[in-house]
Amino acid sequence: MLIWIIDEEWKDYDMEREYLEKVYPGVEIRCSSYDYEEDLTEFGYRADGILAQVYAPIPKATIDRLECCKGIAVYGGGYERVDTKAAREKGIGVTNISGYCAPDLADYVVAAMYFANKNIAGFSQNVLEGAKRNRWGMMAVDRIPHRLCDEILGIYGFGVIGKEVAKHAQAVGMTVIACDDFVSGDQMNEYGVRKVSCEELFETSDYISINLKGCPENEYKVSSRELSRMKETAWLINTSRGLVIHEDDLIAAVKEKRIAGAILDVIRQEPPTGDEKILDCPGIYVTPHVSYASVESFRALKEFALFNLTAMLDGKTPRDLVN
Repeated sequence: MLIWIIDEEWKDYDMEREYLEKVYPGVEIRCSSYDYEEDLTEFGYRADGILAQVYAPIPKATIDRLECCKGIAVYGGGYERVDTKAAREKGIGVTNISGYCAPDLADYVVAAMYFANKNIAGFSQNVLEGAKRNRWGMMAVDRIPHRLCDEILGIYGFGVIGKEVAKHAQAVGMTVIACDDFVSGDQMNEYGVRKVSCEELFETSDYISINLKGCPENEYKVSSRELSRMKETAWLINTSRGLVIHEDDLIAAVKEKRIAGAILDVIRQEPPTGDEKILDCPGIYVTPHVSYASVESFRALKEFALFNLTAMLDGKTPRDLVN
């Protein structure tokens, strides 16, 4: 049996080797970067199963050359770089992993709200110049914020992660509202959350957390129409997928001070080239898709990927089948 790992992020595969060698004694494990054409010809074509990073491209041209593959397990929630239709036509299952990092994303959202509420970046960047101009204490404060516990968080997308974000926000005393076409008001009430329309969400919230799925149907769900409804003091936070937000519209809204700013852990082009306009806009803070990172989430990520892969290899239905 051959397991092919396509990845450029992990430093080691000790967990994969230990698990796979225990389940499949004598298993062969080979690793490749995203530029794997030569490896595909040399050995990848005969892989029984593939473990792939979310950024690994696995198009139809690759899938058509796989002779023995029973499953492709993606390390993460995003699987848009895998041609799932071509895989299904060849009888190859594809899995992602959902919910493994919900507490981590919720921590990020709460941290982002405190970061914005306390203007940590602004005060830190201006402290030296402010000290020279005697802008210290309240002299340095241009706008007095409300306490976070007296503000409203709007959650756009109330799935597993949205629910966890709500729980974390409620723990610091915030009022939480949410919009999701697929979750009823009664279901939201069970979590102490009030269901609202998209319009009310953007008009009412002090912070908006985007937690929609990164599917084509959600492309540009947040554009100038939604941004125009936001308060001038409101912040947008995105930990879902970059395609959900129309970046040019967001840049314009921030530059024109129609909203206070945005904190993004995901952008449209990933990995970026460094030339993206979204990376160079004052008031928009971008982190390199790390909101999920924790010791616990990495362990869960690898475990679920391995469980999904072995289920497909053994002819069983995996936990997170997407095709």
